[in-house]
Amino acid sequence: MRQPTEDITERLHAEIDLTPARYRPLLLRLVHSFREGIEADEPWPSAADSLRDGWRDVSAGRTQPLDSIWDGIDAD
Repeated sequence: MRQPTEDITERLHAEIDLTPARYRPLLLRLVHSFREGIEADEPWPSAADSLRDGWRDVSAGRTQPLDSIWDGIDAD
């Protein structure tokens, strides 16, 4: 079962916070290398691909009003 992106991001931040400061440069190198590795395997979509995907979402009604897009983003 996939977890929401926000939950994963929060967990990543928590792990970073628990990592001693002296090891954080190494952690950054690991994350950077990981990202580069997955980009090499599956490159980011081109602008044309992104536009096609977006157009499919619009055509299928998978959109939400712009004025509601930031609803609930403020965290206390």
